[in-house]
Amino acid sequence: MNAPVEFTAPEPGQPLLRATLRGALRLLFRGLMRPPLPVQIQRLVLRLLTASTLAPRGVLREAGQLGSRPCEWHRPQGGSHVALLYLHGGAFITGSPATHRAITATLARRAGVAVCALDYRLAPEHPFPAAREDAVAAYRELLEAGYPASRIVIGGDSAGGNLTLLTALEIRRQGLPRPAGLICFSPVTDLSGTAQHSPPAGDPLIHPAWVEQAMDLYCPPGLDRRDPALSPLFADLSGLPPMLVQVAEDEVLRDDSLRLAERVRAAGGWVRLERYPGLWHVFQAHTGVLRTADQALASAADFICKHVEEEEA
Repeated sequence: MNAPVEFTAPEPGQPLLRATLRGALRLLFRGLMRPPLPVQIQRLVLRLLTASTLAPRGVLREAGQLGSRPCEWHRPQGGSHVALLYLHGGAFITGSPATHRAITATLARRAGVAVCALDYRLAPEHPFPAAREDAVAAYRELLEAGYPASRIVIGGDSAGGNLTLLTALEIRRQGLPRPAGLICFSPVTDLSGTAQHSPPAGDPLIHPAWVEQAMDLYCPPGLDRRDPALSPLFADLSGLPPMLVQVAEDEVLRDDSLRLAERVRAAGGWVRLERYPGLWHVFQAHTGVLRTADQALASAADFICKHVEEEEA
């Protein structure tokens, strides 16, 4: 396998469009997705902000169920024998398959794979470890449905990136066959929040009060938030599948990704770290609008195809 790599994207173009999006996110997302707004209203806000997402042509969407949880399947025309189990972000308290269709449908088309976006349980109704349990159960059901582990990739963004890593660790603990690869878009790897980045341009998406609210609702009382069960950064990361990590520079969670890549390499694992200047948390959701988002998802699609092929070689 190739040596681990690090890639820094060139400065993105489209300055006027980026400035417009940055301002809109700061006003509508960062300004609203925070206390004192109740979680139920935050969920409604996120649904409304993402309601206009258009799926790319050539992708079929259908409702399903996996591991006793609802899910959305995005399948390329002609079908696929490769599955991407996708775990959406939303700070463990918001989000759904519907809010992340821009990412999931685009990955289905670009990689030519069947993407299963899992509607895992959310806090505060279902705090840790409910979401992880749902993800592991979904992975088991994919195996039972006939997908070999060599044809399954697990991925997610933000909180879903955290769950991607925790799911892989639990798969290892249970002795299940490991998936072909892991994809993490700006994963939350340290729930203690002790090493947050302060970008000079500011983070237009994440308000610190929202992070604090979410962690209080998701994390069990009395459990150290640096516990590896919550924060994969502090887990034994040896033996994990090949990993792609994408992170933007203008986000408070940047260093969660940088430290993760360092820890994976120190444990002897393979990781490709991609850094994107001038952009913000989970900018990939702007695919079809921002060219750099398109390029990032194209890279993720290439990763899926490459590592599925290598697992089967």
